[in-house]
Order: sequence, then C-alpha cells, then structure tokens
Amino acid sequence: MIKMSDERILTASASPHIKSPATTSRIMLDVIIALIPALAAGVIIFGPRVLAVTAVTIAASVVSEHLSRKVMKRHNTLGDFSAVVTGLILAFNLPSTIPLWMAAFGSVIAIVVAKQMFGGIGQNFVNPAILARIVLMVSFPAAMLSSWENAFAWRGGGIDAVSSATPLAALGGTGGAPSLFQMFFARSGCIGEACAFALILGGLYLMAKRVILPVIPVCFIGTVAVFMFIYGAVSQKDALSFTLYHLLGGGLLFGAFFMATDYTTSPLSIKGKIIFAVGCGLITSVIRVFGNMTEGVSFSIILMNILVPHIDNMTAPTPFGVVKEKRRKRKKQSAEDACEKEVAST
Repeated sequence: MIKMSDERILTASASPHIKSPATTSRIMLDVIIALIPALAAGVIIFGPRVLAVTAVTIAASVVSEHLSRKVMKRHNTLGDFSAVVTGLILAFNLPSTIPLWMAAFGSVIAIVVAKQMFGGIGQNFVNPAILARIVLMVSFPAAMLSSWENAFAWRGGGIDAVSSATPLAALGGTGGAPSLFQMFFARSGCIGEACAFALILGGLYLMAKRVILPVIPVCFIGTVAVFMFIYGAVSQKDALSFTLYHLLGGGLLFGAFFMATDYTTSPLSIKGKIIFAVGCGLITSVIRVFGNMTEGVSFSIILMNILVPHIDNMTAPTPFGVVKEKRRKRKKQSAEDACEKEVAST
C-alpha cells in the first residue's frame, strides 16, 4: 500500500479489480426460486407424489455429495446449494410415476459420477442431471418412457389417457394430441415440463436477476422454431401449429432455460453461446423429426456440452494488445520484403 499525502490509501493488487457481489449460493437460490412455479404446477397437475419424487432426489443428492466429499477428503460444499439444484432439476426430468428408488439412483449417478468424480462443482464437463436422466432412460426405459400419468388423473379427471403417449408422440401420428391451450398450461410428460407457462415465468425471473443471459434460450428455442416451421411447411398441413407443438412439447423450454444455461457446461463468450445454442437446437430438431425418439433435448445438450472446450477455444477473444497470428506473419513478411528490397538496392 502507498500512503498519499492527503491520507488516501492506494491499494495495488492483482486482477480482478471489479468483483461481483453474486455468490454461488445466491445464484443457486435464485435457480431454486425460479423452479418453484414449475414445481407448484407439477403438484397441481400430477398430485402429491411429485413432492415425494422431488424430496427423494434432493435428499439423495445432498447425502451423496456429503459422503463422496468425505470419502475423497475434500471440504464440505453443501452450503453452496448446488446439490439441491441438481436434485431438483433431476426430479423435473422424471415422470411422477417413477419408483422412488430409481429416482434416488439417478441422484447418485448425477452427484457422484458426473460431478464429484471430476472434482466437484465447476469441474464437471456435462450437466449432471442430464447424464443421470439418460442413464435412467437407458437402464429403465419402461419406467422412464412408457408410462406417462395423465394431467389431473389423481383428482379423478384427465386430459390424456393414463399411460398415454407424450404430446410429441401423439403429434407424430399416435393420436390424442392435446390442444395448444393444454400444451401451454397442463399436459402429460415429465414433472418439470408439464406447464410451459410456469417454465417461462421461471426463465424470465432468471433473466431479470441476470443469473442467465437470454442468448442461449432465445437461440436454442429460435433454432427449433425455424427448423420445425420449414419442415412443417414441406410435410404438414399447418406449419405454424406443428411448430408451436414442438416449442411447447417435450423438454425444450425446461432445457433451454434451466439446463443449457449451466455455467460450467456452456461456453463463456457470446459468440460461443450462440454456436452452442444453435447446435442444441439443430440436434434436438433432427432427433425429433428423423430419429426413433420423439424427444432430443437431453441428448442435444449433453453432446454440445462435450464440444464446449473446443467452442471456447475457437471463440476466445484476443487479449488487448496481442497481435493475431496471421497479422503477425503479414508484418513479419512485410519486414522481410522491405529488407530484401533495401539489400537489392544497395
């Protein structure tokens, strides 16, 4: 420190010189708050069992994180609430009818395998909840893909038939597709994707709090919209309706707002985020239209997660004052040419 004559103190320190007041725990709390509308909608649509599934995934995630950190002789990180968020997001990726032990198993996969084995928060290269969902889909397809509880069935009513196809599958030709109004407010599917309205509210909250930027959600959803509209114009009678069903159906909104925007597994630069989101949208659209599965959000995000290091390398901004390689070579060549001309003239 240098003490000035007027008693002001000048502190010299290493960068960063401007620090954000946001902490990991504060960001995670904002994500939890943003997910509350979708959780409430899930309880209303699918009944109290949603709370049981959510409680199991959160509890199993917290216990798995505590035990794994202890076994690995690392400091306790439960205070950052990241394990709670992982458990909550995983629950939203599951049907309300899933056996509770499977939900707990998925939490162990997410925390221990996808997160802690790679060093903990900030070190995982794929989204833990998405990896857990894919493992559960491959291991227990009957529980994950074949039995979707109808909306409001627990109260004796229903929009879709019990054990019905998802709205996207119905749109693909199995019949019984719900109306767009039902798609927006209440439909069958996973816990966290049944109410598009609640997901949009949560996404807007995160953007208003500047927890996430709108780049990834807008580019992800926009890419799917453009792809589906073009495909629908060629193969469907009503391209606009076809597009809206794909935007509101499946896990697109949930994935775009809450999973693709994960800090650790998404690119750093704006250009990188655009490439990442467009890639997610294209892969999702191709899987939905040409694949055997009616959903592709989880696979698209995890595939693009793997490419994030390469995207960051390609889109890394040049530090101020650093001359780019091509420009440096041109300058060097110009200097050599000038030197040769000078030698030739003498």
